[in-house]
Amino acid sequence: MRAYVALTKPRIIELLLITTIPVMFLAAGGLPPLWPVIATLVGGMLSAGSANALNCYIDRDIDAKMRRTRRRPLPMVQVTPKETLVFGITLAVASTVFLALAVNPLSAGLSVFAILFYVFVYSMVLKRRTKQNVVWGGIAGCMPVLIGWSALTNSVSWTPIVLFLVVFFWTPPHTWTLAMRYREDYAAANVPMLPVVATERRVAVEVIAYTWITIACSLALWPIAHTTVFYPIAAAVLGAACLVEAYRLLGRIRAGITGAVLKPMRYFHLSNAYLALLFLAVAIDPLLH
Repeated sequence: MRAYVALTKPRIIELLLITTIPVMFLAAGGLPPLWPVIATLVGGMLSAGSANALNCYIDRDIDAKMRRTRRRPLPMVQVTPKETLVFGITLAVASTVFLALAVNPLSAGLSVFAILFYVFVYSMVLKRRTKQNVVWGGIAGCMPVLIGWSALTNSVSWTPIVLFLVVFFWTPPHTWTLAMRYREDYAAANVPMLPVVATERRVAVEVIAYTWITIACSLALWPIAHTTVFYPIAAAVLGAACLVEAYRLLGRIRAGITGAVLKPMRYFHLSNAYLALLFLAVAIDPLLH
């Protein structure tokens, strides 16, 4: 049982749920009704678990070569590839049926798109072939924002699209700083992550650029969703914190520091907190109207 749970990558699921619930507060203009929230969370967990399990099946050869992933269930032979494949497909079917019946068909359709995109576009095509893998592959991780909104409104509008873009532009620098720390792992597995194929200076410059764009998208929610001043203030402060750390990373590189001593994980962990706190501000703001 523990192995099957590990296949779903619970930590990643937690991150996805962080972006789902606050959007439902925004869609409801305050506290959302309890049942749609519970149903969306259950369906979302099944959907994300499905995509992650199928990713484990596809990446089992890569995972066995990387220190960060070699203790996952498949490299440790705790489950077989066939069992993983069946498990992933079962979760995909269950999540789709559940969301269609308990929430609405639009949310179910968006969930199916996320699974298919993550498995077939990112895992099977982009990840092993291009340094832009996490840029476009991150689209799947943005879908919970649209699913959370559509669960209450049965529609998609500019408000969730703006938050979709926040997550889209947040994903590359978040992932690249992790890949900087585990560069040798990705190189050994022949995965062309940006830190593997580009200099550390280039990666830091890209991190700064994407951080600026993320902040701009986050502030765009203010006029589009007609938030109170609380949200843009929170977004600006949180964005500034990430930006300072991104420039510090570039500064350490310019000073001649390289490798693990660069401490790229400082940005990685800070960006985790950034996304969680930003979406917390998204949830709090409607309650202040």
